[in-house]
Amino acid sequence: MNIPVALPAVLAGLCLLLAGCGANMPMPLPGLNRQLQQVGSSREPALSDQWLALIVGRGGREQVLLLDLQRQLPVPLPNLNRADSQPLSVAVDASGERLVLVRLLEGRTELLLYRRSMASLQLIPMLPPGVPQQLSLRADGRELAVQVGRNGLWQVDLIPLP
Repeated sequence: MNIPVALPAVLAGLCLLLAGCGANMPMPLPGLNRQLQQVGSSREPALSDQWLALIVGRGGREQVLLLDLQRQLPVPLPNLNRADSQPLSVAVDASGERLVLVRLLEGRTELLLYRRSMASLQLIPMLPPGVPQQLSLRADGRELAVQVGRNGLWQVDLIPLP
């Protein structure tokens, strides 16, 4: 029987294969991950080019945070985070200029476009009416895919943005 002779060769091949796979394992970025841990609770990450948008828990409430990944620093978002609202989902374009978010305000779920250069928020109407939930923004910031609940069903709307 040649099985005992072949078995060591197969085992050696498996060991080499596993060792080769382990050398290229993805590893978290230690500096950035440490910074994110210091922020506290975070969820709903959206990654686009050099930008990371996410929802973080700060001071007993949640708000949208935008990080410049090249500088590993947060970017100011004036007029975006309100004390009386709760962000539910966020997406960012490749330039970091446009963010779209779903937030809960006074019992209503809203879909909004935020333009960083103007520090302005614009309500995006849902037609037909529905409850927006998950978002994905095209890299150029000109089109939005949004998961919407309508009449007990989930649907996806593609919405051109101004």
